[in-house]
Amino acid sequence: MSLALELHQKSIRRRVGNLTLHMIEAGPEDGPLVILLHGFPEFWWGWRFQIAPLAQAGFRVVVPDQRGYNLSDKPKGRRAYGLDILAKDVIGLVDAVGRRTFALVGHDWGGLVAWWTASRYPDRVAKLAILNAPHPSVAGSYLRRHPSQMFRSFYVGFFQIPRLPEAMLSADDYRSLKDALLRTSRPGTFSEEDIARYEQAWSQPGALTAMLNWYRALPFKPDMSDPGIAPPTRVIWGVKDQFLEQGLAEASLALCRSGDVVWIDNASHGVQHEKPERVNAALVEFLSV
Repeated sequence: MSLALELHQKSIRRRVGNLTLHMIEAGPEDGPLVILLHGFPEFWWGWRFQIAPLAQAGFRVVVPDQRGYNLSDKPKGRRAYGLDILAKDVIGLVDAVGRRTFALVGHDWGGLVAWWTASRYPDRVAKLAILNAPHPSVAGSYLRRHPSQMFRSFYVGFFQIPRLPEAMLSADDYRSLKDALLRTSRPGTFSEEDIARYEQAWSQPGALTAMLNWYRALPFKPDMSDPGIAPPTRVIWGVKDQFLEQGLAEASLALCRSGDVVWIDNASHGVQHEKPERVNAALVEFLSV
């Protein structure tokens, strides 16, 4: 871990609604609030390259382990991981730190939650930044029109099976999850220290099932009559994403009142890991205006 990161962050736990979330906080306490939401199978460490640069730019940065992950509480049952509940966690977290409005940044599943939160709570989200994640309201229709994306998303159906995914993903010291990180990213993206941290997070009691329950809650996705996005939005997209087609970014942007996209060549799904300088510059520029 870099000295800059060590100097700017602290690890705390906050009560949010009926659960306790672990999070990293950094930057000046009176700076504009930015929430960073990680995806699957990550935890707050997925934003390790963004925390210090955003803090140094003057933002108050809060990076939670979302419910079910790492050191945060892990409610039982898949219905505890519905999108409305996950969005309420975000709003509850902002309330817990004593703020009204905030900027929201999400990657992968954290991006889905960020999209949903901005649609549900447009008066609370001042700005929205999304990294390689579609708005949940466009994902289903896009899959039906694009069989190639359906093929890329086959694992979502597999994760619906009880117990078998847990057994497969945890076998041989979580070898499948480790391989997924290493195979789908540029060589050298993840160090041995990174992989060890991920394994420790996945090994927390109840974590793997809770992580999978995010996917298992998808059949209960609530209706949203107006998924439009009012806050200014920036989408940052690694164009070599093996899981998500670029068309999902374009379909999601069509919901935005004001939005743009930053395409990052030679980056895959984990764009913030692979091209941190490009991502950080795009975030700071967008959030600072």
